Amino acid sequence: MTTIAVIDHGAGNLVSIAQSLARVGADVIVASEPSDIAKADGLVLPGVGTTGGVMHGIDEAGFRPAITQWDRPLLGICVGLQVLFESSHEDDAKCFGFVPGSVERLRDAPRLPHIGWNDVSMNHDPLFADIGPEATFYFVHSYAPRPSTSDTVIGTSTYGETFVSAVRSGRRVGTQFHPERSGNNGLQLLANFVAMAA
Repeated sequence: MTTIAVIDHGAGNLVSIAQSLARVGADVIVASEPSDIAKADGLVLPGVGTTGGVMHGIDEAGFRPAITQWDRPLLGICVGLQVLFESSHEDDAKCFGFVPGSVERLRDAPRLPHIGWNDVSMNHDPLFADIGPEATFYFVHSYAPRPSTSDTVIGTSTYGETFVSAVRSGRRVGTQFHPERSGNNGLQLLANFVAMAA
């Protein structure tokens, strides 16, 4: 069985993510300290709130070195996606820098935060295997990533403006939406991530 560690840094939807991963066949560890992830095949970095708050929680729990050195599949969700980038205009936060670019407030959104279901224009990345083009996913955010190069973009969405909603950099992937709150399509995406880590 594939083991997925979900990082507990104090600002994430841990129970729902862990339950969803278990539903798609993963052996789930909720990691409260860096040593907990040593035997995992994949890593999920959740996040709610602000990028600065999430990075502070990661540092307080001592996870930054372990995440930086992690060389197996990693999935960042919502703010967990945003901290994969170099920096965020929210809190002027310095992030991991795995993906070139920054995170900025949505400029032309009719209302913020963007809450609810939305389409994702997906490319043919394995993260989206067996998910139809009509699929929708659940979003809660006011900021979105702006990658420096388009080759990391695997999904985009529109809410007053087109924004990046999914990225890949090597074995690291991230979604601005919440797969654990996105019904069967979200479960399929999590199953695809588990398969990537197997």
